[in-house]
Amino acid sequence: MPDAALPAMRSGRVAWQLAQTLWVGGVWMLHFVLLPALEKFGLAPLLVQEIAGFMRPLVVGFAVACVLLQCLLAWVVLRRPIWRDLRGQMLLLVLVAAAGFFLVVLLPRGDYWQLFSYLVIAFAGLVLILQPRPDEEVPRRGEAAQKSL
Repeated sequence: MPDAALPAMRSGRVAWQLAQTLWVGGVWMLHFVLLPALEKFGLAPLLVQEIAGFMRPLVVGFAVACVLLQCLLAWVVLRRPIWRDLRGQMLLLVLVAAAGFFLVVLLPRGDYWQLFSYLVIAFAGLVLILQPRPDEEVPRRGEAAQKSL
């Protein structure tokens, strides 16, 4: 590998990890830490709902921007369509759930569907965090046995 490619690969790793940390951490912090803390603090439930209604679209929009960056990085590193990889599938699931988050506002009882979409985004992010970065090759089950022979 040429020495000129190493800084580019390192910056891709940093960009992947930073984007993933920011959007997944933001989604989880808002829903599972900040909003319950505000309720526990004693704010009126209507005020907490108003804060959630303001913050969730911002966090989902930020997640979309970070996921698009991650899609680009995965496409560059994997050099194949991203939907053939679990990481790419999770990124596409987040994009679909985010589109659903913004589209279900028009439906009756859309707030429940928005919450469902938000939780799909959160848990897809959790699955994505458990996967290795696209630049880390993990041998498949059969490959390790074949290499040892």
